[in-house]
Amino acid sequence: MLLHGFGSSKEQLSNSAGRALARRGIASLAIDLPLHGARAGGVEELTLRSPLTLVRNWRLAIREAGDAIQSLAEHPAIDPRRLGLVGYSLGAYLGVIVAAENPRVRALVLAAGGDLPERTPFASLVRAMADPARAVRALAGRPLLMVNGRYDRTVRPEQARALFEAAGEPKEIRWYPGGHWPPQSVIDEAAAWLAVQLDATQSRAVGA
Repeated sequence: MLLHGFGSSKEQLSNSAGRALARRGIASLAIDLPLHGARAGGVEELTLRSPLTLVRNWRLAIREAGDAIQSLAEHPAIDPRRLGLVGYSLGAYLGVIVAAENPRVRALVLAAGGDLPERTPFASLVRAMADPARAVRALAGRPLLMVNGRYDRTVRPEQARALFEAAGEPKEIRWYPGGHWPPQSVIDEAAAWLAVQLDATQSRAVGA
């Protein structure tokens, strides 16, 4: 499943990551979560105007992402033992929390993801609702790949390092010499990594 975020659209992520996965025989589903794409509203405005509404939409996004995973698992053409999640930017923040709560997600790719910024307003309250560091520790041995830009000013390298250090093994972080959006070559490499992890998951299930 693909979760997009700031600076991207569902179509952009589908055209890049979705096609890269399809070339490796992996179907993907991208959805417009609350406050994204065709669904009205914007996170930046809503944070100041109605924090409680933002909280409700965040919880709705987590629930809808979980429902999407359930739908994929029940699809007759999908192997429920080989489900992965790719999250970009805000989708990476959401993705690690969704994966932590859903053991159906067997491998996770976070692009331009990281821990909360050091000076997050009301940090303790925010972490009570959405703590990427706590979530990544709960992956329980599932493979994690992070891809981050060395010059990303939206999710800074120190945020990426903090999240990576909080994660357990197996994990890998790959740096590209760019900003917030990864180049297609990096997306292709991440898709290849995910295909290998999901194949390994299937092999372990067959051998069990």
